[in-house]
Amino acid sequence: MLLFDYLNPFWWLAMAIIGFKLFALGDAALRRDDAYRAADKKTKGFWLIVLGLALGLDLLLGAYVLSNFLTLIGLVAAIVYMVDVRPAIKQLTDGRGGGRRNIGPYGPW
Repeated sequence: MLLFDYLNPFWWLAMAIIGFKLFALGDAALRRDDAYRAADKKTKGFWLIVLGLALGLDLLLGAYVLSNFLTLIGLVAAIVYMVDVRPAIKQLTDGRGGGRRNIGPYGPW
């Protein structure tokens, strides 16, 4: 079976895709809800559903890129989150997921 064939490069590619989607989902879950609205992106719930479905389908059906079109759609969604949404939210929240802390009238302290 391909899933347990550690010498197969497609198995490693599938694990990398699952890890990437897991990281994107975890990052989306840790960000504040109001940061999504402030960055003028879709809501936190939207991204959690999309990324959760993408990861869930990979875990359920297998993340073999060449044989599963749903894997590619989910991968594109995770890439869009990581390249577009995450940097916008990090810029607003000072990169920590929460609000800006330790900011005085003249900058950080």
